Amino acid sequence: MSMNNQNKQDTQKRILLATLISFVFFIAYDFLYLQPQQQAQIEYAKAHPKQEANKNVNTTNSVSVNNTTVNNTIPNIKEINKETIISTIVTTNSIYEIDSLGRIAQVTLREKKYVDEDGKPLKLFNATQLRPLEVRFADAALNKKAFDTAVSVSASKLNIQNNSQVLTITQNLGDTVLTKKIEFFADGHYKLNVSTSNNQNYFITPGYRPDIAADMYADHGALLTKSDGTLIIIEDEDMDKAVELVGIQAVSAFDRYYTTVLYNFKKNMQVSVMKNDTASPESFIHVSNSAELYGYAGPKEYNLLKSFDPELTKIIEYGWFTFLAKPMFVMLQYIHNIVGNWGWTIVITTILLKLALSPLSHKGMVSMNRLKELSPKIKQIQEKYKDDKQKASMHMMELYKKEGANPMGGCLPILLQIPIFFAIYRVLLNSIELKGAEWIWFVQDLTHKVSINNLWDPYIIIPILMGATMWLQQKITPNQMQDETQRKMFMMLPFIFTIFFIFFEAGLVIYWTVNNLFTIAQQYYINKMFERQKEERAKAHEAKKSHKGK
Repeated sequence: MSMNNQNKQDTQKRILLATLISFVFFIAYDFLYLQPQQQAQIEYAKAHPKQEANKNVNTTNSVSVNNTTVNNTIPNIKEINKETIISTIVTTNSIYEIDSLGRIAQVTLREKKYVDEDGKPLKLFNATQLRPLEVRFADAALNKKAFDTAVSVSASKLNIQNNSQVLTITQNLGDTVLTKKIEFFADGHYKLNVSTSNNQNYFITPGYRPDIAADMYADHGALLTKSDGTLIIIEDEDMDKAVELVGIQAVSAFDRYYTTVLYNFKKNMQVSVMKNDTASPESFIHVSNSAELYGYAGPKEYNLLKSFDPELTKIIEYGWFTFLAKPMFVMLQYIHNIVGNWGWTIVITTILLKLALSPLSHKGMVSMNRLKELSPKIKQIQEKYKDDKQKASMHMMELYKKEGANPMGGCLPILLQIPIFFAIYRVLLNSIELKGAEWIWFVQDLTHKVSINNLWDPYIIIPILMGATMWLQQKITPNQMQDETQRKMFMMLPFIFTIFFIFFEAGLVIYWTVNNLFTIAQQYYINKMFERQKEERAKAHEAKKSHKGK
């Protein structure tokens, strides 16, 4: 027992140090590896647009209908251009373009906050990727004919600002006529009724995912929701073989912020998920003659998806910490509905979280201050029994017990808070609602990040403030590290974190800064409390000596 207790205090320090080193590694990995790799991919895509786009085309698929496997060989898909667009649908939030094969060729976002690096409206899809509403027939000959036959449309342009309007797309394939009736709504979602004239079996797809925010910070690929509420996530470049799924109610292809999705939460669907040339998922819904589906392509805004169908909010996910992150986002949304500003929402949420965790934090801070008070006595024991560690450990444990101190008390409360930090980190990282959301002064976009090419960006003030608060927090926090190397590492942390946080989203840095400020206030209060208690004990001791002298 004594041998187990011997290194408890050292263990506490090692765990704290390991936690901080892990966190630094996490940020360093992001800064030194992920960001440069992402930037390199963007530059390569700009230099080789056709090669990048062709990666997303699956030229051969093997899928099954009614237990029959059919190979659908798709001709090389030409780049979609203005000449292939035969109908344009303008809604309040987006512009849908339909091509000559009856697919959604492009979706352009109309809201001012959705712009690319050149300030132009965002377009969701690459030039030659798999398109939403593409149909592939089980009959190979019919399928080949379908890719060589242009469709006709009921209108070349629809302008939808209030009520819905229907676009009818017809493809005459001889004995078979494929009809798509798409009812577009002003908010950007649509209702699809698709059918054939002679009971054909075929597949329809939501398309390959949008290619705007497909970075390495968050998941991207395919997400399917089942009737029992479970989610199936298949990440890009992670498929080794095709999969067949049943009981599916929604099929989403997504990046960090955007999605293209087909769904019907009143029916169960069979879906084949194929891998393309990059081992990334492409989903196909099985249809026998006819189907009724709902669809959408655009940003994953929680309230917007909820207005389509509350179940559709399931396609917003936050990785491993979804079980914590989702209720946290609901809280953020609730607070935002009251204050109307996402910056102040982050501030208020951070304070509420710190208040909720304050009992844990208080316990840890008290324990660390208590250990600081005992450090002279501990040092005496270590010096006295420096040749007998077992006896030193025994006497230290007796001291802890007598003084009511817990050598692990400062560590565990910190460790318990780590999942909450990562949960809110994922919420702030994945929430499209923060895009273009202003706070105060120069902070006009909470997703803004300082570019390494523009360090004069005024947003750099926020991480500098964060670093200053971290330094102040470190200065007033009791530190019992005896090892000089560990001490120097801890002294460097505020500087290191400041460098890394320069390139993080503004909303996340604001969260961390407010978190530090609250911790500073709490630590200051604890320190003052211990000072008062120390003074009171000293006065009591003096009074006792004076009384004995009389």
